[in-house]
Amino acid sequence: MGRITARRRVIRVRRGAQVAPRVDVLAVEEPLEMRVNGARLAVTMRTPGHDVELATGFLVSEGVLGRAEDLSTARYCAGTDADGRNTYNVLDLALAPHVAEPTRTSPRDFTISSACGVCGKDSIESVTTRSRFTVSDDPLTVDVDALLDLPARLREHQKIFATTGGLHAAALFDGRTGELRVVREDVGRHNAVDKVVGWALARDLLPLRGHILQVSGRASFELVQKAVMAGIPMLSAVSAPSSLAAELAADHGLTLAGFVRGESMVLYSRADRVVPDDDVQSNSGVRTYTEEQSRGAR
Repeated sequence: MGRITARRRVIRVRRGAQVAPRVDVLAVEEPLEMRVNGARLAVTMRTPGHDVELATGFLVSEGVLGRAEDLSTARYCAGTDADGRNTYNVLDLALAPHVAEPTRTSPRDFTISSACGVCGKDSIESVTTRSRFTVSDDPLTVDVDALLDLPARLREHQKIFATTGGLHAAALFDGRTGELRVVREDVGRHNAVDKVVGWALARDLLPLRGHILQVSGRASFELVQKAVMAGIPMLSAVSAPSSLAAELAADHGLTLAGFVRGESMVLYSRADRVVPDDDVQSNSGVRTYTEEQSRGAR
């Protein structure tokens, strides 16, 4: 299996011309070519590790997989470096006979960078893949304090970030019990989420009703899409969402919380799932953006 971190000699420079050589630890970024039934689908830049989860989670977001039985096998293909060692950078997923292959009417032979999960899509319409799950009817409610605690709980389990300072993370929490189900790290925020969803798929937990997806960075459009496709009713991020992310969350009835850190958060959609109720929220550190306010802020 590929390395997760790499060591490199660097020069650290401080104000006042203080120069010091040192060895730094970096997060590894390598390509993973994903194939479906032997045909190349996409290449993503990722941190090696949990590659099957990454690939299957990606296929959930593409609307291909929805249950563990939809996948027949997953295996690494031959791919060697200059020394003849397997790079473990080519993964082939064989779908079960009843599963339709991803459509290839538009080119999918592209590279997904570690910063973007939807590069190469032809249009916004093609990105909003129809999910086999719904989240709007999920009865989940979460206490304000419990939601505000999630970023710190996630940080406690970011082992590679603690060493490198260079990885995103995603965690899945049971919103009813507060149990931490899984944490995954990656150079790509969308990869970290795919790994979480892939973990859940392998255990036949989809749809993830009653769960919260906590991410370490901003809430982008593709992260909201991935949550909806996995049936997750609540997405919590320590940073800001994009306008398109907020729109998609509202359209699908997903609770989107941003700037979840310290003593406050901002709710962009389905604020009713975060308790206490509206007449107490003014004193709870929770601000709610209505749809009209959101439009006015653009």
